[in-house]
This record gives sequence, C-alpha cells and structure tokens, in this order.
Amino acid sequence: MGRAFEFRKERKMKRWGHMARTFTKLGKEITVAVKQGGPDVTGNPRLRALIAEARTEQMPKENIERAIKKATESKQGDFKEVVYEGYGPFGIAYLVETATDNTTRTVANVRSYFTKCGGTLGTSGSVSFMFDHKCVFRIKSKEGVDLEELELELIDYGVDELFEEEVEDKDGNISKEICIYGDYTSYGTIQKYIEDNGYELVSGGFERIPTTELKEVTPEQRATLDKLTGLLEDDEDVTNVYTTLKPEE
Repeated sequence: MGRAFEFRKERKMKRWGHMARTFTKLGKEITVAVKQGGPDVTGNPRLRALIAEARTEQMPKENIERAIKKATESKQGDFKEVVYEGYGPFGIAYLVETATDNTTRTVANVRSYFTKCGGTLGTSGSVSFMFDHKCVFRIKSKEGVDLEELELELIDYGVDELFEEEVEDKDGNISKEICIYGDYTSYGTIQKYIEDNGYELVSGGFERIPTTELKEVTPEQRATLDKLTGLLEDDEDVTNVYTTLKPEE
C-alpha cells in the first residue's frame, strides 16, 4: 500500500464535528462549486460529487437547494476558496483550506489561532511544497470487483492508488467502499469513468497528503498542537486542516 492508504488510515472516519457544522461546510463547498462551474449538475462534476456526499451525510434537500441558490444570487456573499499556510509550535507545518466570503475576517481569525498557540502564519508556498494535492473519490464496492484490474485500468485516467475499506454507517451497518486517489488535475476524468461504468459515487473531493516524514512530539506538545488544530477546525470558514504531525499510535 502507498502513502495515500497510510494517510487514509490516519484520517479514517475523521469527519467534520457535529451535523450542523457538516452541513454548513458542505453548503459552502456547494456554493463555491456552483460559482466555479455553474448550477447545472450535468456539466459540473464537482457539484455532482458534492451533492452525492451531501445525500450520504443526510443533508436535507432544502439545504442543498439553498446553497445552490446562494451562488446564483449576486446579492449573496461571494464565497471563494483560500488556502493558508503556516507553522504551529514545535516545527509542525499546517495547511488550512477555507471557503470564505470575507478574507479579511478569515485571515485575522486564522492568524490569531496560530499566535495564541505559539505558531506563525506563513506566506503562500511556505509549506505547501510538503503536501501532494490529490483528488479522492469514494465509491460503493461492486460484488466480484477485481481491485488490481480496476487499478490497472484507472492508471490511464490519472489514478495513483486505490484500495478497499470497510465503512460503518450511522446505524452500525458495515459496507465496503473503494477509495481512489489521483492527481488533482484528473478529477473530471476519473469522475467520468466512475459514472460511465455504473459505480455509485459516495463522495469526491480533494486532499493534501504529506510528502515529508511526519514528526513525533511529546504528549505535552501534542496537547498544544491539538488545541491549535481544534481552534482551526471549529472556525466556520475552515473546511480542512492538514499537518505534518505524526498521529498517535
């Protein structure tokens, strides 16, 4: 198994906190997707994947429609995706993805979190080189699917790695899903293959996978870093936080 598999293990089932926050962040991503690619799901693969994920998360239909409408009304805030980079204490690199309609507010908040925990907000490019930008899809596994054959076929579509894992839903039911990783530029091509070949799309998005050796810290240092990560993840403008911190065993 490759780095994507190890990364997935580290983040497995790590979802955005409670349901209300999940809906808020998905809603913002849907709004951004509509602004970038239009409200027609036929011609907007990113929007199709987000709607599939929203349904998996049991996000109400009216919430999805509201997010799409927000993007098409000029009077509404213009949400955009902005990435912030910096270092937490003890030399741990942080890459923070946001979706915001007010970059002044967002950068001030993110900077304050770093400062409060003994870190510093950096400039663009200061830590992004430590992460690979990948697209990632989750699809329902088919009966009798040969993972090796599927991976060989998908290499031509820009896929780097895929693997199968068991997933437990909210009711405790276990099912199998296939995780597919590829270069972020191959997003549309991979999604088209998934849809053309009758796979059920669970979600599609992007992740940043650390390429450097993850750093060990003491329990006391981890507590400080966890505080910083928590402050960032609790901010309603933040969608994802990635670090070079080695997870607890």
